[in-house]
Amino acid sequence: MTTTQRRLWKGAIAAAAIGLAGIAGAQGYPSKTVRFVITYPMGGGSELTVRPIAQKLTERWGQQVIVESRPGGSAMIGTDFVVRSPPDGHTLLLSASSEVSMNVVLFKKMPYDPVQDLQPVTLVTRTAPVLLAHPSLPVKSVKELIALARAKPGALNYASIGTGTPQHFAGELMKTTFRIQMTHVPYKGAAPALIDLLGGHVPIGLTAPTAAIPHIQAGRLRALAVTSAQRLGALPDVPAIAESGAPGFDIGQWFAIWLPAKTPKEVARKIHADIAAVVQSPEYKQRQLEMASDVVGSSPETLRSLQKSDIEKYRKLAAAVGITPE
Repeated sequence: MTTTQRRLWKGAIAAAAIGLAGIAGAQGYPSKTVRFVITYPMGGGSELTVRPIAQKLTERWGQQVIVESRPGGSAMIGTDFVVRSPPDGHTLLLSASSEVSMNVVLFKKMPYDPVQDLQPVTLVTRTAPVLLAHPSLPVKSVKELIALARAKPGALNYASIGTGTPQHFAGELMKTTFRIQMTHVPYKGAAPALIDLLGGHVPIGLTAPTAAIPHIQAGRLRALAVTSAQRLGALPDVPAIAESGAPGFDIGQWFAIWLPAKTPKEVARKIHADIAAVVQSPEYKQRQLEMASDVVGSSPETLRSLQKSDIEKYRKLAAAVGITPE
């Protein structure tokens, strides 16, 4: 046997050993408590998205699956914790879209590379900001809003929950897409933005549908559109902006599950299959619909593609509106 043949033979043995180890690891998984790390405080959308998954996986796996909050640092503290955790499948991340895509264009330095350091499992749910108008504003559709904005350039203000948020990016994309002028008024969160919108102090606003739906149903605010590519299940009568002559318009928000990058593929496949079974259940779908989120349950490849396309989209938007990384 030549030297080259011996090297090839050793490589094949090593690869087979790794493959067998991965299979064995998947068969014995999980062997201890599993943690879902969320990057926001308890009681919010992150916990409400992942808690039912953790409960069902506890039953399915026969091991305790807990939810652990590690907020702060623009959601990067918890994400970095998962990145640095042992890649054995016992620590998972439930992320919003911001910490794995949008933060790339908002910060010069991040403690992790969200593409290289995280392995995608599945896109769990999606939602999107809703474009709202105060009833005193004489518009009932996106087309009427565009016509008004063009008739009165710069006269309209729109509220968002803060600079660099999906709501802000959605407003700026509207301006560039429809070639209109509106002034951005950033607020520190949804509550103060809604208060001023309800009071008529600002005529247009973009916020999460969960906060807006009660006011829409009561007639205190008018829903003009959602900013995702498709309508939301919780607002079936509210069109997507893409339906108003802007095909491809899509600024959404989503929750996804990730693992440390070096987690064995066999373990990751088992986790994906078991989570998919949970999130596609009618019970889970109904619970998320009540939170104005639509269940997706994608493949890892679809999640990675979405992440990369979002990073590119937000890079272009940030450059267009003059948002520079901090």
